[in-house]
Amino acid sequence: MNPAWRFVVAIGLVSLFADLTYEGGRSIAGAFLETLGSSAALVGFVAGFGEFLGYLVRLVSGGLADRFRFHWPLLYLGYEVNLLSVPALALAQGPVGAGLLLFLERLGKGLRTPARDALLARAGREVGHGRVFGLHETVDQIGAFLGPLLVALGVALGGYRLGFAFLLLPALLALGFLLRARGLELQEERVLQVQPLPSGFSLYLLYSALFALGFVHFQLLAFHLEKLGAGPVHIPLLYALAMGADALFALLGGLAFDRLGLRSLFFAPLFALAAPLLMGNNPALWWTGSFLWGGALGLQESVLRAGVGHLGGSAFAYGVFDTAFGFAWFLGSVAMGFLYETSPVRAMAFVGGSEVFALLALLALLARIRR
Repeated sequence: MNPAWRFVVAIGLVSLFADLTYEGGRSIAGAFLETLGSSAALVGFVAGFGEFLGYLVRLVSGGLADRFRFHWPLLYLGYEVNLLSVPALALAQGPVGAGLLLFLERLGKGLRTPARDALLARAGREVGHGRVFGLHETVDQIGAFLGPLLVALGVALGGYRLGFAFLLLPALLALGFLLRARGLELQEERVLQVQPLPSGFSLYLLYSALFALGFVHFQLLAFHLEKLGAGPVHIPLLYALAMGADALFALLGGLAFDRLGLRSLFFAPLFALAAPLLMGNNPALWWTGSFLWGGALGLQESVLRAGVGHLGGSAFAYGVFDTAFGFAWFLGSVAMGFLYETSPVRAMAFVGGSEVFALLALLALLARIRR
């Protein structure tokens, strides 16, 4: 097997069990918070600030990875914090404790993601950025699909706490595979330094931030579904469907990126506009909305990440991208949480406006690149 693909597959196996763990936990986190007495505004804040915290730390961890070649120490520390926080939710006694564990989970992911993506981008220079990030996202979304199913089994047998406890085993398996993956990455002949951001990157950040601003978090959607009376088992199953769609569209999006380049970025905001289907009272539309919402997430994780590699690709560039994306997602989640308290329709109008402006920013980026 090509050395680049060998590393991609190895990291993909780590991500498979990692996603099984934390995506399984995320499938019921919003509903679990509702049972602990949280409001919609608090759920929106926990989801948004957790994402922002995880994205903000990437700016620092990306710079450290480039300047000091701390890729693997950051991977080890990040995965440990990211994964072990999830089964610990089984012990949370109130919304504050649960919220702190959710923040830690996002913080751990933030520590390790720029280093991992920079190593994947290095492999992408050999075999194509779209293929690498598309395949990686597809493999780890297999875990993201299986995680909610495992959690649904735990919830059916003993409630939300048992669902979280079931996730300890895949967390330990992910850490074990991570130890085996070291040494398979492609080596650089020189020590990497923090690189300047590429031309056109500011418009790329604007597009990504606007997309994130209107991309409603599943924790808020799960909160809404719990209030509508969706069963505790049905919510993780809806999330499992979203993760299956994520895997499918990540692979398709990656292949499209290698053929269409940055033009493939048009699809992500269009799919994100499907969120209102999950906010209605028709259960049949919940499944369609979950599928399309998952498609938007898959495109974000493959095509948007491939775009950074296409424009620059250093760990610092990924850190800047992730920080801007996370800050926008935080603001959007908080805004949608408060808007939801007044009217779910207002929250969904916010989604539509943000995604339309994201498409306009992408048009400006493509026009600049063509000049």
